Amino acid sequence: MDSKAIVRLAPLVSLLLLVCTACNPALATSASSTSAAPLPGTQAPGSTGQLAATISADASPAALVNGQPIYLADYERELGQYEASLPLLRGIDPGSAEGQAELAKARTWILDWMITEELIVQEAAKVGITASDEDVDAVMQEIIEESGGREALDAKLAQLGETYEIHREKERRGLIVAQMNQHIIESVPDVTAHVHARHILVDTPEEAERIHAQLESGADFAALARAYSQDPNTRDIGGDLDWFPKGILTVPEVEEAAFSLKPGEFSDVVPSLLGYHIVQVVEYDPARPVSEDNLRLLQERALQKWIDGLKLQADIQILVDTTP
Repeated sequence: MDSKAIVRLAPLVSLLLLVCTACNPALATSASSTSAAPLPGTQAPGSTGQLAATISADASPAALVNGQPIYLADYERELGQYEASLPLLRGIDPGSAEGQAELAKARTWILDWMITEELIVQEAAKVGITASDEDVDAVMQEIIEESGGREALDAKLAQLGETYEIHREKERRGLIVAQMNQHIIESVPDVTAHVHARHILVDTPEEAERIHAQLESGADFAALARAYSQDPNTRDIGGDLDWFPKGILTVPEVEEAAFSLKPGEFSDVVPSLLGYHIVQVVEYDPARPVSEDNLRLLQERALQKWIDGLKLQADIQILVDTTP
């Protein structure tokens, strides 16, 4: 994509998939599942229900999230599962240079996801979101059936370094995360104020001022956009950005200018990281339905903002070196 293009915000990579989906019935390796509640003898004070991988003398934490441990054994198990998945799901040899690079990156993002999931589960507990035994049992029964029976499932889990009880608790947490995710995205309105705007983007403030002077003299905005704009996505259509609500454009300065104007008005020169813009509002609608694509983007942004806020407020201690 040209660096001068104003486009809609790309979806947050895999975020909704991570937070909306519990472990799938085929038991494909997923770094989105963290440990569940400690087994007897390993329960930490204030635990939200995390399972240690094994009952062992070594219950060292890899991280503490508001005092709740993410056990090193669980973290290492997730890393091991990811390593095992590389040749099966991505055709990458873990021993190759590419495989080693993937594993090096995974050391950070797997622990980050485990921390994120723990934060979401903790927040869900505060608002009373839970997963019933019946719901978890239903998920596990589906997994059993798709695995070819309980014995076959146990064998698959053993290959992953898990037990039925550990995986059942992971599925419980996955259901809780999915519900909490839904709770957040449902807060995003599907009807809100929109503007239909267009813009002209140029490289220098001097050129922008010359175009602005022509607009003040009555020149046609769309014609000037076609003649001078450096945005390849909108130049040929007169700079048209179509209808959009707040929170959609990749250039917040343009969006802010658009929502400050009345239909027919155009802005002063607006600087941004892309260059210098002039924005004109064509139409305004105070209560327009949000398109499906834009609603999804707004939901993703709301979810990411909420997760970022949880992390900023949390007491997170990383107790393991995630560098290779």
